Amino acid sequence: MKRVDDFRLTFGKQEYVPIVVGGMGVDISTAELALEAARLGGIGHISDAMVNVVSDRRFDTSFVKDKTRLYKYNIHNTDKSDVKFDLDILADATRRHVGATMEAKKGDGLIFVNCMEKLTMNGPRETLQVRMASALDAGIDGITLSAGLHLGSFALIADHPRFRDAKLGIIISSLRALQLFLRKSARLNRLPDFVVVEGPLAGGHLGFGLDWAQYDLVTITAEVIQYLKQEHLSIPVIAAGGIFTGSDAVSFLEGGAAAVQVATRFTVSHECGLPADVKQHYYCANEEDIEVNTISPTGYPMRMLKSSPAIGDNIRPNCESYGYLLDGSGNCAYIISYNRELALHPDGKNLSVKDKTCLCTQMRNFKCWTCGHTTYRLKDTTRREADGSFKLLSAEHIFKDYQFSVDHQIALPA
Repeated sequence: MKRVDDFRLTFGKQEYVPIVVGGMGVDISTAELALEAARLGGIGHISDAMVNVVSDRRFDTSFVKDKTRLYKYNIHNTDKSDVKFDLDILADATRRHVGATMEAKKGDGLIFVNCMEKLTMNGPRETLQVRMASALDAGIDGITLSAGLHLGSFALIADHPRFRDAKLGIIISSLRALQLFLRKSARLNRLPDFVVVEGPLAGGHLGFGLDWAQYDLVTITAEVIQYLKQEHLSIPVIAAGGIFTGSDAVSFLEGGAAAVQVATRFTVSHECGLPADVKQHYYCANEEDIEVNTISPTGYPMRMLKSSPAIGDNIRPNCESYGYLLDGSGNCAYIISYNRELALHPDGKNLSVKDKTCLCTQMRNFKCWTCGHTTYRLKDTTRREADGSFKLLSAEHIFKDYQFSVDHQIALPA
């Protein structure tokens, strides 16, 4: 019976354990988590979601405080078009986060950064370009482009000296998305180095509508692999979403995937950035406690725990401090929803915004508990302590369980 360790992900002449730890923001996929994956010979992701916030936490900078002070005159204004990101500061924060992570890297694996197109930041093109270029400047091994089609993203860094050196990949949820990307980027003569096929059971934002249950990762992955074979394109395909055991992973590797991307089981690792009490909520969740809703202002459905404090909250839009979801005209769907409810409840009492949430503030405060569909199975991966809590696991334990387990077995902690 085969194990994940019987396979290898190949980039050029280099081989890696075919396990990729997904990029969860805001700083849920911490540098520590990514570094463990790389040390063990796989690939770890950090996320550049709200990188100014991450820099303030990790390096004691004051980027958020300074931004709030700069735009404090606009706090009560519904028009947020004035609220801009200083691109030099954005570059500084990115270089700090990526650079410190890369300096700490040990082992034969790689560190990638997950870069979301939907972090529009009141300047979609300019801010995305700076985030990618700064990550390359800081020595990141690769960039995984997520949360969007990214039809023009490669072109934004085509002049960067590391454009053909770093590993560049995209996350897709359909063959059509891949075809659109390849058609658009053909003139650059630069294929993606890898393609992550993310299925409907993944956590966080989904590349599907509310009909997500009608799709399955096995079918989509097979379609993508077959298409690339027909087109004679040698691009590694990485399957993601709902892969809970090493045996699950082996089934995709035997089907032609080059690697698997996993994240849900790492949310309850010591190295994960979620607070310890939130990790216990993940452990305690049952299948009926998980939902796919449309409260994200990005326009994408999002999977999370129903008990997330962010759902139905009434927090005031905090764009002056954050504003990562402001479009190019300074608009955000949450602002519209909040102002609607405020008009109905001008005294501020009984105010609850149920259709959208202030994703920036809620994610920054770990109040939006996004999760994969298989989160309800986490309680089966550990032991219960004497006080009733569930024992947290090391990232190494989880990684090696994926790498060496067989017959859908899960190794419990000692």
